[in-house]
Amino acid sequence: MTGPLNGVRVVELGGIGPGPFAGMLLADLGADVVRVDRPGRADEPDAGGPADLLNRGKRSVVLDLKDPAATAALLRLVERADVLIEGFRPGVTERLGIGPHACLARNPRLAYGRMTGWGQDGPLAAAAGHDITYIALTGALGAIGGPEGPPQIPLNLVGDFGGGGCYLVIGVLAALHAAARTGQGQVVDAAIVDGTAHLLASTYAKLARDEWSDERGVNRFDGGWPFYAVYETKDGRHVAVGALERTFYRTLLELLELDVDPDRQHDRSTWPELRALLARRFAERTRDEWAELFEGTDACVAPVLSLTEAALHSHLAARRSLFTRDGVVQPAAAPRFSATPTRPGRVAPPVGADIRAVSRDWGVRLPDRPDTPRS
Repeated sequence: MTGPLNGVRVVELGGIGPGPFAGMLLADLGADVVRVDRPGRADEPDAGGPADLLNRGKRSVVLDLKDPAATAALLRLVERADVLIEGFRPGVTERLGIGPHACLARNPRLAYGRMTGWGQDGPLAAAAGHDITYIALTGALGAIGGPEGPPQIPLNLVGDFGGGGCYLVIGVLAALHAAARTGQGQVVDAAIVDGTAHLLASTYAKLARDEWSDERGVNRFDGGWPFYAVYETKDGRHVAVGALERTFYRTLLELLELDVDPDRQHDRSTWPELRALLARRFAERTRDEWAELFEGTDACVAPVLSLTEAALHSHLAARRSLFTRDGVVQPAAAPRFSATPTRPGRVAPPVGADIRAVSRDWGVRLPDRPDTPRS
């Protein structure tokens, strides 16, 4: 393994969504991530292989955590780990005998990361939820989209992966740093609602300064300003315009050959006419024709690409931000480091394939289940 986390050992209790994403990110950064899968997961269609991206770079063992012998084996792993991450509802790991109290008693330096939607306490702590419900209650969902129609769902990037998985990684890395100084581990309560609310810090600041309206689709970054918006092109595709600064706005008008006074950029009385004018002009050419015209300029205009197209863009290709392995397009490890370079780990192994290797490398005897592949 390479990367700044080389030598860090992580136990990930198998789950879905933001927890595995956090484990993938830690593995991309060089950590030795051992995913503890439940019996039966090998039969699921997304388990292991080139397309199981959230589990790339990890090793897989199978433990039935309802079996006391398996629980004891897990605690032996915990003794040798730096980090544990889990994504169960509050109280589940406690009932299994592997909650924070039990784990920190075995390893006082452990960073015990907990990933939930609602958090470990509060009125909704035990309730079910998904990304869309978490971001709905934080105000994030209600702020995204145009003034007409319902709010627009931003995939599950804002909640699960932005406010969830990324904040779990931030939390366990901070806990690791604290443990290195104090020798004391701790519990990291990473809740998607907390992280998503934190992501809204800049928006709340604008709201407090009366620079943001609590009405969707009329603000600077929600498409409300005509020079920060998306426009349809002649071929039914779209371009994204982000000409906020005056110099960028002037360049935009010049390249579009529009007879518009750039000094009235922030005169809201002109915006309806300006939006209509921009819409008509962008509809005169195809997306790719506009992309060619604006490429290399400071107009802050970009083509809106599909996921497949993005992998072929010259800039992303030059940086290898996306790459293809075994026929699967996937993101490269991020961010990048000068002294401890990172690289995506191996293809996700079959479930349970690493029981013997982990037993050897971690010095822990794990149950060798006959129904799982052997490394």
